[in-house]
Amino acid sequence: MVDVRKATRTLTKTPFITAVAVLSLALGIGANAAIFSLFDQVLLRSLPVREPDQLVNLAAPGPKPGSQSCNQAGDCDAVFSYAMFRDLEKAGGPFSGLAAHRLFGANLAFEGQTLSATGMLVSGSYFPLLGVNPAMGRVLGVSDDENIGEHSVVVLSYNYWENRLAKDPSVLNRTLIINGHPMTVVGVAARDFDGTTLGSRPDVFVPLSMRGVMEPYFGDAGFENRKSYWAYVFGRLKPGVALEQADREINTVYAGIVNEVETPLQEGMSEATLTRFKAKRLQLEPGYRGQSSIHREAQTPLNILFGITGVVLLIACANIANLLLARGAGRSQEIAIRGSLGASRGQLMGQLLTESVLLALLGGVASLVVARWTLAGIGSLMPPDAIETLKLQLSPSVVLFAGSLALGTGFLFGFYPALHASRADLVTMLKSSAGQPSGARAAARFRASLVTAQIALSMALLVAAGLFIKSLVNVSHVDLGLETDHTVVFGISPVLNGYESERSMALFQQAEEELAAVPGVTSVSTALVPVLGGSSWGTDVAVQGFERGPDIDSNSRYNEVGPGYLATLGMPLMSGREFDESDALGAPKVALINEAFARKFDLDPREAVGKFMSTNSGSSDDELDVQIVGVMQDAKYNDVKQAVPPLFFTPYRQDESIGFINFYVRTSLETDQLLKAIPDVMRRLDPNLPVEDMKTLEQQVKENVFMDRMISTLAAAFAAVATLLAAVGLYGVLAYTVAQRTREIGLRMALGARADNVQAMVLKQVVRMLVVGGVVGVLAALGLGKAAQSLLFGMEGNDPWVVSAVTVLLAAIALGAGYLPARRASRVDPMQALRYE
Repeated sequence: MVDVRKATRTLTKTPFITAVAVLSLALGIGANAAIFSLFDQVLLRSLPVREPDQLVNLAAPGPKPGSQSCNQAGDCDAVFSYAMFRDLEKAGGPFSGLAAHRLFGANLAFEGQTLSATGMLVSGSYFPLLGVNPAMGRVLGVSDDENIGEHSVVVLSYNYWENRLAKDPSVLNRTLIINGHPMTVVGVAARDFDGTTLGSRPDVFVPLSMRGVMEPYFGDAGFENRKSYWAYVFGRLKPGVALEQADREINTVYAGIVNEVETPLQEGMSEATLTRFKAKRLQLEPGYRGQSSIHREAQTPLNILFGITGVVLLIACANIANLLLARGAGRSQEIAIRGSLGASRGQLMGQLLTESVLLALLGGVASLVVARWTLAGIGSLMPPDAIETLKLQLSPSVVLFAGSLALGTGFLFGFYPALHASRADLVTMLKSSAGQPSGARAAARFRASLVTAQIALSMALLVAAGLFIKSLVNVSHVDLGLETDHTVVFGISPVLNGYESERSMALFQQAEEELAAVPGVTSVSTALVPVLGGSSWGTDVAVQGFERGPDIDSNSRYNEVGPGYLATLGMPLMSGREFDESDALGAPKVALINEAFARKFDLDPREAVGKFMSTNSGSSDDELDVQIVGVMQDAKYNDVKQAVPPLFFTPYRQDESIGFINFYVRTSLETDQLLKAIPDVMRRLDPNLPVEDMKTLEQQVKENVFMDRMISTLAAAFAAVATLLAAVGLYGVLAYTVAQRTREIGLRMALGARADNVQAMVLKQVVRMLVVGGVVGVLAALGLGKAAQSLLFGMEGNDPWVVSAVTVLLAAIALGAGYLPARRASRVDPMQALRYE
């Protein structure tokens, strides 16, 4: 019968071994539990809705002539026109229903409270299709989304209702101002429902037909325009319908709509493009996790981190197996006596495995502390919006995972030591126990194999960490082409508070003047799209002297900026001038271009000033109405790691419909003072207008590459832990081997062996394990580097300098771990060793 109390007493008799084992397991299991928390939330967790496995996401890749607007819900292959969504919804086909949704920026005002928030536009079928019930009131239904612009109703998220409105039950049927428009609150969504887009937690849900009201610059025309792609669509399969069958049926419907309705609307397409347009097919993917680009972007980093923490746990298990083998050899007499008194091998193994599992459970409990610390460290590396989206805490599923992992590892590292210690040759065990305990050769080979495997795994992790660190160094040394120090960036969206364009323009100019008057401020400028903010806008253009045609790529990124933009951000001007206050409405249209734009459109940067262009790609040379007045050097635009795209700027003061802007404020003082002063300035201009995403430009750059920083930091930390565990394991095996061979070493020295011969004998064992483990580890590291190639910047996954540096480092650590046992062996007194019992 297994005795847990006896197992507990046994563990307390060897407190050092128990403490080392528990600490090793806590590090290994805790790291795995922390990464599993992210893995579960991002890649595994289903939406808290009815039968999520029946949900299917739709995408529409292929030519999309016209305008495309995509956001965090997915890339532009996934968006549909509103008209196409309604056609597919009406057809039904293999789906019991289809729903559409889209995120939007929302300024919320409720009884004096203002908030810059996120909203989600949803079709009337959205909540019924998901099966989400209200926490209070009702959710939106089909009748709330029938007529364009006529349904001023809103459902609050539970999070917004709880944290901003103190769960006030009287909020129902009261008015919430959203983007300057009064909306009647009809309900609160379920507590655990945060929408269907991972990475964003909507505060309000508004009917899809109200997009023109929520986003005035969109207008109502976008609902009828089949060349305006902006809605994300998902459906629920009918009972008994498989995904493959649904794919066939819905594509039959889709092909008919594309060929009969949309193909006749296409103009200016080449035959090749028109053929591809006619052949477009819908793509269907499982929708149980919702729709989000984060699922795809995070899959490789999380898989790699999960693999790394798994290796750390394997190394920890190898260490503990070695410790238990050593302890088992010391307990051979006890086990032999219990066997001679009638205990079966199964009973002996059961008792030893109980000790291992109990040890693992202690490590599992301690791992929860390590997991919490690891999640806190991960949180310090993430941008604020990611922290708000992900729950960096120990959920029940994480605790269950840690417990299951602890039980599994208890059997993993305890089985062979238990099997070996309970072997049936009792006479041999009793004889060996009468003198110096000695393990069997099989156990010795097993211990050496475990250490060799630890070295191999450590080599793989150290190479991986080295690759990520060097990649991060490469990223940090990228020439951004602009100056990020002493600059604060923030945005405002007066259009969302009901401002007309003229009033917004006046506010922007007044804000520039007020901010410039703040003590210490040296310059102020503005931009429609924030630099290195991860977003960009593009359009087709016509350029003087550049050939135009239906299949010629004439697309460029563009931005609207204010006077002094280049000077404020430290972007060098190669020729011409930048914008000033005179570049306003009514003045001739002008543009700035970068070198990449000049190269793409066959312009000489030294002679481009004075050339003309147009944002209408079909314009003839006589219709080009925008003059290029300056050429700037290439500078990073929306992503630190991506190549600089072709880019042109126009003055925001020449935009008749502008409603939001980002400010750049440079100061000669510390940015902390500016971060405190800006909200006061903006509050004086309009106390109901929230300041959005205020941060330093340096912080914005860090957030742009946060994934690189997070992976490099975690990989380096986990690799260091793994290497430390491997070094401890190597030291333990060699120290135990030296102790076991004390008499042999004494005899050798009595026969004339010198101290350096004995040291060389021990270190030879280290070198043998190091060579075998190193070779295997390098091969594993090269495979890991290939898998991680997409995450590396400016280097290959088989970088020879990283492999060489890690080899030298690991050799030094291994030889250092082996030196102390070798030195102890060389100091053995032959006479004492020969009398050693």
